[in-house]
Amino acid sequence: MTQLVDLPLPVGHYLTLPSGLRLHYLDEGQGPVVLWMHGSGPGASGYSNFKGNYPEFVAAGYRNIVLDLPGFGRSDKPDDGQYDLAFFVQTLQAFTRALGLTRCTVLGNSLGGAIALGLALAEPDLVEGLILLAPGGVEERETYFKMPGILRMVSLFGAGPIGMDEMRSMMSLQLFDPSILPEELLAERVAVAVTQPKNLFSTMMIPNMEARLGEINCPILGFWGSNDNFNPVSGAQRIVDGARKARFIVLNQCGHWVQVEHRELFNRSSLEFLRHG
Repeated sequence: MTQLVDLPLPVGHYLTLPSGLRLHYLDEGQGPVVLWMHGSGPGASGYSNFKGNYPEFVAAGYRNIVLDLPGFGRSDKPDDGQYDLAFFVQTLQAFTRALGLTRCTVLGNSLGGAIALGLALAEPDLVEGLILLAPGGVEERETYFKMPGILRMVSLFGAGPIGMDEMRSMMSLQLFDPSILPEELLAERVAVAVTQPKNLFSTMMIPNMEARLGEINCPILGFWGSNDNFNPVSGAQRIVDGARKARFIVLNQCGHWVQVEHRELFNRSSLEFLRHG
């Protein structure tokens, strides 16, 4: 197993599932539970995605479980697995059971948003609300693979080792204004990227769940940047049209990372949703 102690990420808690898969997560604060799930891409982790957000939720009186999805961060990265939606949802079902969670709000960005939708469909009694940031899973795969950010991500991961320059070329597409990208964030992701197996992205199959959105009864708050290079902003309208209780905040001059580019608005709006639905 790859040794991860030297990653420039905080060490939180580890939990080994009955399958033997070991997951890493941060567990911060007390109160109603918010389960945070980051997006895909080389080098991603819960901390690098949400470091500017979850501390505000801690201060507001919430317990925040910031997960490293399998294949990412400090969690296990099996090189013989199928990283499809069913695998991620089953992993989250086992993880929440092992932690004894019975109700939580699930917050997901990109891939994490698709998994949040899948978990809400599989475990409606568990998921009391969804906070989604440009989630996947609401378009056909071919649509996503025409997006410039996805094309850059796939080409980089298939080309060999990813250094700072390669990571910057991809991460600059995450943001409308790439000048706000800190070197520290790039270094965090480069360190993780070298530990990730090739099959992580080649087996990452996420179906289009648009036809099932009407089955989700919990309230949904969503965010999307109109300049998103990874997931087309048309997904916001698809969710608003298909789900029972959904509203979206769509921002211009904003890319794929609303929680970074509009941190205060995201934090404030999400906490208001958690208090009042």
